[in-house]
Amino acid sequence: MPLLSVRDPLPVRPRRIVVAGTSGSGKTTLAQRIARVLGITHVELDSLYHGPGWTPRPSFVRDVHDFAAGPAWVTEWQYREVLDHLAGRAELMVWLDPPRSRVMRQVIVRTVRRRLRGEELWIGNTEPPLRTVFTDREHMIRWAWNTHRRTPERVLALHDRRPDLPIVRLRSRADIDRWLAALS
Repeated sequence: MPLLSVRDPLPVRPRRIVVAGTSGSGKTTLAQRIARVLGITHVELDSLYHGPGWTPRPSFVRDVHDFAAGPAWVTEWQYREVLDHLAGRAELMVWLDPPRSRVMRQVIVRTVRRRLRGEELWIGNTEPPLRTVFTDREHMIRWAWNTHRRTPERVLALHDRRPDLPIVRLRSRADIDRWLAALS
């Protein structure tokens, strides 16, 4: 099956969906919107992964396998340990592929807003001081910049391994809105 555009009809109404995209591209927001449209559960992977002090939770992989065994869910396609499992259970992948400039604008605004407001993200974790963008190689802003090119590679490699998995590529907010309207 070829990659699908925003205008292509889906072969079936999906019940298990992964949303791929670079950090900051809007995966979680889109996953939440899809969940509302389809009336299914959104499971936020970051909330399963992060424990106190940004440490990985030991139960992460088991928790992912538990929810992925269910009949209907939407989640983000991230975290190396579970990529293959989620892709293997999914009936649809939605690939957010906006330009790097938009991703960077979104991730910078989101990171600064969260830091200035002291927003709690998961289990007491908050964004680190903004100055750490210069010292921490895994700072979210640097991570988004450095990993932007990897997402297309991963999606296309998955497409080679699972040509039966429909993959819808969305490149803009207009694409997202148009596709969600057709989904409902």
